[in-house]
Amino acid sequence: MAKHIKKTLISAFVVFIFIVAAFQAHLLASLIWWRSHNPTTTAFMESRLTLMRQTTPSAKLLYVWIPYGKISEHLKRAVLTSEDDKFVDHDGFDWEGIQKALEKNERRGKVVAGGSTISQQLAKNLFLSGERSFARKGQEAVITVMMESVMDKRRILEIYLNVVEWGDGVFGAEAAARHYFGTSAAQLNASQAARLAAMLPRPRFFDKNRDSPYLARRAEGIKQRMHLAQLP
Repeated sequence: MAKHIKKTLISAFVVFIFIVAAFQAHLLASLIWWRSHNPTTTAFMESRLTLMRQTTPSAKLLYVWIPYGKISEHLKRAVLTSEDDKFVDHDGFDWEGIQKALEKNERRGKVVAGGSTISQQLAKNLFLSGERSFARKGQEAVITVMMESVMDKRRILEIYLNVVEWGDGVFGAEAAARHYFGTSAAQLNASQAARLAAMLPRPRFFDKNRDSPYLARRAEGIKQRMHLAQLP
């Protein structure tokens, strides 16, 4: 009986390992495909659309893909300044930023900072749910490593700027530029770009609170520093 149970457990473990390996292979294959093909949707987009349709069945996302060269350099610099000023130098993880975030959270007694890089954010947006767990963070780290291995920094930033959430149902730089300023992502000026970058931690909140004094101050701070950002 004991031998039978042991054999069953070993078989179950082997199956589990096979499933996990197959899933990781699927993620890697997707990332390789996206080196030269543009994502038409992401896990986070699908999740948001599902929630929106619970109250508005006909709801649609605002999402328009545009190539890297047609995105304002101001916006690229502003987003890097706001979200990941070491983007071109790190391997997907900003260890100093993570340490600072942990120290800040410890001082506040709650999670108020995450220290996630653009690569980590993109890994989460492309494949994962919004839940907070060690397992999800671990999977995010694995995807980040794979992404940094198969994509260059320019492509990672291009995809990020096209799929990041910028408001209630608003995804990507082009949709955001049209939604907030009635212009294209290519035509965004420094002030507009800084304001969009300032919204990123809480885009849906700031979509509804566009006159927030905090948003104005944060945008101005980004604008003053964005000339220092290094573009890939």
